Amino acid sequence: MPSRFYGAGLPGVSAESLSGVLIAIEGADGSGRSTQIRLLRDWLERRGHAVTEVGLRRSTLVSKELSAAKEGHTLGHTTMCLFYATDFADQLEHTIIPALRAGYIVLADRYIYTLMARDIVRGADSGFVERIYGMALVPDAVYHLKVSPRILIERNLEKSGALDYWESGMDIGLARDMFDSFIKYQSLMQAQFKKLQDRYGFEVVNGNRTVRSVAADLRARLEARLGGRLDGGDT
Repeated sequence: MPSRFYGAGLPGVSAESLSGVLIAIEGADGSGRSTQIRLLRDWLERRGHAVTEVGLRRSTLVSKELSAAKEGHTLGHTTMCLFYATDFADQLEHTIIPALRAGYIVLADRYIYTLMARDIVRGADSGFVERIYGMALVPDAVYHLKVSPRILIERNLEKSGALDYWESGMDIGLARDMFDSFIKYQSLMQAQFKKLQDRYGFEVVNGNRTVRSVAADLRARLEARLGGRLDGGDT
């Protein structure tokens, strides 16, 4: 179970009272993150666990407004930072903590580390960002699916036929060409993730491999890290 918050946490909530398990999977679009979340959920449910999912822009409070703001490309970086923090805080209070209190396994399809990396790459002070996300619970396990920028391009083009404006960093003027901007932005994000890894101690998983290989790796890592807490029904 999550044993503590990174900072002050949420008022009136004791991390020690939460009996569930919080697992976060990080990675860029095209890293296979959502596929691996789905496979992990199937695997955990077959073992008899109750599982719920959270992710970016899924709160009932601001998700629609946040999506609309992204499409408009009109808000400043600090405003977007606080918008995402609001989305996360709403899910933390109304989904993550209640599920953990009820003994669920919570799978986070990206957690605060993506949000922090994005903000810092866009010029935010790291201390400011860390204080904002001091409300977050420390997960039981965090895995960053690291995929080379060029493979990310191939996967995104194969999936949707285009690169995403924000995942290409076009809002920060790295390059006029979206392909060049994507490579530069993803390289900056991976460098920031390395710093976050050093600070927060999460594990990096080679996401350049096949879906099956990555899935087997994640299961083995979870078994080794959480041990008997994942014991259940059929595997």
